[in-house]
Amino acid sequence: MVMTKEIIKLIAILVIFLFLAGCAPSRSGQVYSSDQTRRAHTVETGVVEQVREVRLEGTKSGVGVVGGGVAGGVLGSTIGSGRGSTIAAVLGSIAGAAAGAAAEEGITEADGLEILVRLDGGELISIVQENDVWFSPGDRVQILTGADGTTRVRK
Repeated sequence: MVMTKEIIKLIAILVIFLFLAGCAPSRSGQVYSSDQTRRAHTVETGVVEQVREVRLEGTKSGVGVVGGGVAGGVLGSTIGSGRGSTIAAVLGSIAGAAAGAAAEEGITEADGLEILVRLDGGELISIVQENDVWFSPGDRVQILTGADGTTRVRK
């Protein structure tokens, strides 16, 4: 019966971890945070000169470390009894924390684009965002910059 309760706890922890990992902020040019709504953005125009595919690093918020550590500790505590169970829980926590950190980063990494834009004023800028809209050299684009400094490219 105890092992069943521990498994239920472990499943609950994993579900919470996956939910929190899914809450990672978007780096898309088409997604706005709630703080960015109803605020003025400056708009500049230009032409795409070059596009390069890049990989966007995953988040390292600590959610994976904590979630993995707790899950590993719970799972480890189900092994053996007494002192052996305590040692297994500690080792499980350490292994779970490492696995959770790697999982969080892997789940939240994404494909991105580095977009070089020649602004109408002649300045060349580079913006990196998620690869959810493809841009080609010669495309006429708008560069939107929010009060928080967030910049995005849109057609």
